[in-house]
Amino acid sequence: MSPTDYSLPFATAVVEPEPIQGFFGPDSPPVDVIRSCVHCGFCLPACPTYRVTARERSSPRGRISLIKSVEEGRLSIFDETFQEEMYLCLNCRACESACPSGVKYGELVESARAQIEAVTPRPLPVRAARLGAFHGAFASPRAFRALSSMLKVYQRSGVQSMVRRSGMLDALGLKQQEAMLPQLSDEFLVPGREFWPAHGIRRGTVALLAGCVMSTAYADVHRATARVLARNGFDVVVPEGQGCCGALAVHSGDLEAGRSLARRNVDTFERGDIDAILVNAAGCGAAMKEYDFLLRNDPAYAERSRRLSERVLDVTEFLAAQGLAEMPGPLECVVTYQEPCHLVHAQRVAIQPRELLAAIPGLQLVEMPESSLCCGSAGIYNLLQPEMSSTLLDRKLDNAANTGARTIVSANPGCMLQLASGLRERGAEVEVVHIMTLLDRAYAAKSHNTVEDSLPA
Repeated sequence: MSPTDYSLPFATAVVEPEPIQGFFGPDSPPVDVIRSCVHCGFCLPACPTYRVTARERSSPRGRISLIKSVEEGRLSIFDETFQEEMYLCLNCRACESACPSGVKYGELVESARAQIEAVTPRPLPVRAARLGAFHGAFASPRAFRALSSMLKVYQRSGVQSMVRRSGMLDALGLKQQEAMLPQLSDEFLVPGREFWPAHGIRRGTVALLAGCVMSTAYADVHRATARVLARNGFDVVVPEGQGCCGALAVHSGDLEAGRSLARRNVDTFERGDIDAILVNAAGCGAAMKEYDFLLRNDPAYAERSRRLSERVLDVTEFLAAQGLAEMPGPLECVVTYQEPCHLVHAQRVAIQPRELLAAIPGLQLVEMPESSLCCGSAGIYNLLQPEMSSTLLDRKLDNAANTGARTIVSANPGCMLQLASGLRERGAEVEVVHIMTLLDRAYAAKSHNTVEDSLPA
C-alpha cells in the first residue's frame, strides 16, 4: 500500500530519498519524548488500531519504535511501513492516558507527519487540496463562511437530494465523503457580533472560541453554550479577529499553517479583560491547550502562547469547577455518553461532563461500554481511512445500542457527525446531541415550568 493512501500532501518538489538520514530541523520528533517510552505495553489494549489489527507496528509502542529507528538512521523516512503507520494512527491519545511513563505520544506522531510531508512529493490534486484547505479556507474565516454558505445552498435548494438520487456520488466514489457533510446552521455565529449578559449575580466574563466548523454547522451549540453560561452568571463574548484553532492542519502535518492560525488566536484572546477562554469542541480545546508546544520555537510567541494555553478550558471543565449557580430543570430521558478522545485523553476531562449530566433532574445516564474508545472520526481520518474508521464506528454504535439509550451525548463536532452518519446508515432513531445543548434544554424546561407555575389556575 502506498504512503499516499494514508496522508495528505505538502511537499511540492520531487525529493531524492537516498541522501536523507534521520529527522531534521526544529520540528523533529523530540528525542527526550522518544526515549521516555520504556516499551512496557500498557498502551496496547488502549490503542484502537492495535485492537483491530493485533499488529505490534500498529500500536503506540510499535510506532515509537519506528520513529526511533528513523531518528537513529536505521530506517528511512521514506519507508513505506513508517509512513503508513504514522497515518493509520488516529492520534486519539488513548495511549497517553494508559502510559505510566507519561509519554507525550501526540507530540511524536504530529512531528513525524510534519517530517513526512516536508520531503515526500504528492500528486498535484492533493497538494492543491492541502493548500486550498489549510492555507485558504481554514486560514480565512470569511472565506470559510463563504464556502459554508455555498454548501448551505446545496443542502437547502434540493440539489443535494437530486445528486444523491442520481447515483453520481456512487459513480465518482464520493458517497461516503458526501454523507459526512455537516448540516449547515440557519444562521452562522460571526465573532464580534453577539454578546450574552450574565443572569442574576455576575460571576465574571468568559470568551468563547467560535472556530470554523462549529461556527457554521453547530452555531446552535455555540448559542446554547452561551445561554447556559449566562444562566450561571457569566458574561459571554466571542472576540472578533479569532479563527480556526489549527488542529486539522497540525494533525495533517502542516505545522506552519497550524502555527499561523495559533498566532492569530493568541493575538485575539490575550486582548480584553476575560477570566477564561472556553471551548466546546474537544479537538479545538486540546489544540489550544498545546499552543505552547506548537509555538515553542517562536521567540515572539513562546511565552505568550504558554500563558494563553493555561487559560483555555473545556466548557464542561469550567462549569464543573465553578459550580452551577442555577440548577437546570427536569428532562425525562435516558442517555449514554460518548467520550471524545481529545477531551478524555488529551485534556483528561472525564468526570466533569458526567457531573453536569447528573445535575439534570429526571435524566438517567447509562454508561456505554468502551465509552472512551475512539469512534473513528479523528478529524478527517474518516475520509482518509474509511475502512478502519467504519470498523471503529460499528463497534461504537454497537456499544451505544447495548445501553438502550435513545440519546447519545458527546462534546465534539467530529464525533457527532460520525455517530449521526452511522446511525442514519443503520436507520436507527437515536439522537446525537452536544452536552451543552442538553443543558440548554434543561434550563429552557425550567423556565417553561416556572411560567406555567405562575399562571392562575
